[in-house]
Order: sequence, then C-alpha cells, then structure tokens
Amino acid sequence: MKFKMIHENYNVQDLERSLSFYEQALGLKELRRKTAPDGSFIIVYIGNDQTDFEMELTWLKDHKEPYDLGEQEFHLAFRTDDFDGAHALHKKMNCICFENPAMGIYFIQDPDGYWLEILPVVS
Repeated sequence: MKFKMIHENYNVQDLERSLSFYEQALGLKELRRKTAPDGSFIIVYIGNDQTDFEMELTWLKDHKEPYDLGEQEFHLAFRTDDFDGAHALHKKMNCICFENPAMGIYFIQDPDGYWLEILPVVS
C-alpha cells in the first residue's frame, strides 16, 4: 500500500489577503476553488509548476476570530533555487519571523500566523 501527499489545509480569515500573500511570497497561484452553495465556506487550492503538492486555503463565513495556532510547532517547508533573492523579497515584505543562519534557513509568517520554512537548494 502506497500513499502520496497531495495537499495541506490552512484555515484563513481573509481569503483574498492570503491569496495575495502566497502569490507574492512564494509564487503560488489559484488552481481551483469550491464554494459552498449556501456561502458558508470557500476552499481554494493553490500551487505552482514545481510540484503537484497543493495548499488548500479554507475560508469559513462564520469564523470571525483569529485561529488558535497553539505553539506553532508545525510548518510547511519550501526549497528555493534563489535563497538570497527569496530572503530579500521576504525581508522587503516584512514577513520573516525567525532566522537560523547556522542552519541556513529562515521562516516567514503568513497573514494568519502560519509559519513557512524557506530552505536553499541542497548541493
């Protein structure tokens, strides 16, 4: 029996703000969306041409308060072929929330507080 990871879900408060962030910060674009007939939720799948793995952003109409992310000990990681360029972009966006120069990595934070790890290409 084999399993393939296909997506990870993040619940978001402002769908358009999140879509804009993920496109600007990581080049992820909307692939498809599903809207509940009663308008109670919208699910948008985002991705790029580097992998078939997708992020699922879910907006819930009746959820008004910020999501409780606990101690933020979970994250999604992205590898980039231009680490210095990515770092400069994320610094300009003011979304870098933690850096570990000794490990050669850093984390950015999305508008809802989710952490995303940025790693260089392994040589």
